[in-house]
Amino acid sequence: MYALIENNEIKKIYNNPRALKINDIQYPRSIFSLWTKEELEAKGICEVIFDNTNKKDEAYYNNTNQSFDYDNGVVTASFGTATAKLLEDRNEVDEAGEPLLDDKGNQVVTKGLKSQKKANIKSQASGLLAPTDWYILKEADAENYAIPSAITTYRVNVRATSNEMEAKINACTTVDELAALYEYVGDPGSRTRPLGEFPKLEI
Repeated sequence: MYALIENNEIKKIYNNPRALKINDIQYPRSIFSLWTKEELEAKGICEVIFDNTNKKDEAYYNNTNQSFDYDNGVVTASFGTATAKLLEDRNEVDEAGEPLLDDKGNQVVTKGLKSQKKANIKSQASGLLAPTDWYILKEADAENYAIPSAITTYRVNVRATSNEMEAKINACTTVDELAALYEYVGDPGSRTRPLGEFPKLEI
């Protein structure tokens, strides 16, 4: 990203190298690869330096748009203070403060991060159980057939793990606490996360 500086002010921001006109002189895109940093700056073209100090994980925070500042020959792009996304579900209201209803008369609810994460956990658990569902059907249809104990244990453990994960999510009171559940720590090959992992089927 580059900035065009005129009279010690940022005139334009260019996301990518491009042909441009400076003081009525047309310059080709190739100047960005052929000219030195000093040659570009002599024409008022400065490469933008990114300051991501305030940028946070977009899965949990809404970041501001970048703002650009020119000082002492340096152009910096930085973020303002990020805002945490909705943690709990929220019942929406209209301009008068009355419950906002959908076309069926039901309360409109914006799902928070906790509900979204729990829905994902349920989906993962369902996906893990699906390949062994046929054991349940076979037991119901076939006489004298018993589900292997390894399968039964696995399915019980998947459900128990799902419940434990959801309980940990429910216990979070801040977005940072929720994010921390998913952060892996430890040495490569033995990294773990507070949320835990689903069991693997071993038969």
